[in-house]
Amino acid sequence: MDYDKDCIFCKIVHNEIPSTVVYEDDVVKAFLDITQATPGHTLLVPKKHVADIFDYDEATAKAIFSRIPKLARAIRDSNPNIKGMNIVNNNGKVAYQSVFHSHFHLIPRYSENDDFSMHFGDNSKAYSPAKLQQVAASIKANLEG
Repeated sequence: MDYDKDCIFCKIVHNEIPSTVVYEDDVVKAFLDITQATPGHTLLVPKKHVADIFDYDEATAKAIFSRIPKLARAIRDSNPNIKGMNIVNNNGKVAYQSVFHSHFHLIPRYSENDDFSMHFGDNSKAYSPAKLQQVAASIKANLEG
């Protein structure tokens, strides 16, 4: 399905809801996130409705991912105070996805004290080399193609 009538991002893609567009081509639309976690916080969305990363085919993935560096550089170069950038893609409610149309957050970072943070817990003590091998083997067994 290329369009979901109940999807806010589909409506933005089709200009049914206004947005502040920073980039658009035949495959993607990039616009400023209304929350502006930091100045320049931009969302990159595929124009066709794709719920999450699990629904991407190879062509869609290539098209979307190939545009991220270009957009990231443009955001970085738009403000000399930008020192880094988080690129975030949430998939599923448990992973903080709130709009179920795949999107990538490009969040410029100005300092360690700006209004964005992430936390990676350290569970390394719970994983022996054998346990890591077991997890890796399970993932490898489920690789496609």
